[in-house]
Amino acid sequence: MTSAPLLRVRDLGVDFSTSQGVVQAVSGVSFDVRAGECLAVVGESGSGKTQVLLACLGLLASNGTARGSALFADRELIGAGERSLNAVRGTGIGLLTQDPLSSLTPHLRIETLLTEGLLDRGLATRAAARERALQALRDVEIADPESRLRQYPHELSGGMRQRVALAAALMCGPQLLFADEPTTALDVSVQARVLELLALVRSRGVGMLLVTHDLGVVAGLADRVAVMYSGRIVETATTDELFRAPKHPYTAALLAAVPRLHGVAQSRLVGIAGDPPQPSARPPGCAFAPRCGRAVDRCSDSRPELTASAEVSPLTTAQGDSMDGRAWPITAVACHRPLQDRAEIA
Repeated sequence: MTSAPLLRVRDLGVDFSTSQGVVQAVSGVSFDVRAGECLAVVGESGSGKTQVLLACLGLLASNGTARGSALFADRELIGAGERSLNAVRGTGIGLLTQDPLSSLTPHLRIETLLTEGLLDRGLATRAAARERALQALRDVEIADPESRLRQYPHELSGGMRQRVALAAALMCGPQLLFADEPTTALDVSVQARVLELLALVRSRGVGMLLVTHDLGVVAGLADRVAVMYSGRIVETATTDELFRAPKHPYTAALLAAVPRLHGVAQSRLVGIAGDPPQPSARPPGCAFAPRCGRAVDRCSDSRPELTASAEVSPLTTAQGDSMDGRAWPITAVACHRPLQDRAEIA
């Protein structure tokens, strides 16, 4: 028997009104995130990963509209008003973005950035909030936290800013953390330490929705993976299973493009030929078909639906949560000709 999800997303879509008409950036996205687990959403730039996070928090651009459902602790987030969303942001769901220099208000000192959420919500006195800020900086291993509180974001290194941003995201004790490319632009040693801190956050029972294009980050942190391509989820699996035996050709291509330390010396990096389609000009069938070496006529004419793999038991919640009469699956693929074994992947 499994616990009920912290976040239950069903049939999430995101549309943007443009001068050329309405553009569908995300369509039919569904997933669950539970306490203490990490779900990674991966894919190339422009696949719609970040828009999923922003839609759940009501932070889409002014020309964006979300549809579908995103239930957090039985509270519907899609279409909710600002007051209702503000009751969830920070206290229920924390947000860690990929660019701490822009997410941390430049003219505010670190102390203000860390304590304002607690003070605005009346969750602590100023003295208690300051003490919690000091402890938050210690938790993310920032030396001399007293002096750091008096500094501005531009006075810190990139890695230290990201640690401050993580501390800020956790200040109000959220149950769930949205991490959007949290290791982008960090050197490998700082990246490793940030990942260790995120793993520590998970160990305390905080759920995590991780958006990234870095499969190395996924391998070290995520329990499950949802692969997005052109606004849709095309494969979902446990992390071990996805790396061992990907089903979708796009997933296999992403894994093949990861640099490796072993193998033929000085071999060229493998890329994925072509480009993803523009959201306003997606083909009627599988969006990956023009780039796929396994595509047949059916792939171009008919869009495959996300279907649970027969050999894997579906995941059900304690309440028997289901979608369209089916338990939401751990392993599923949207492909007319899914890969069957490693020989096909090679």
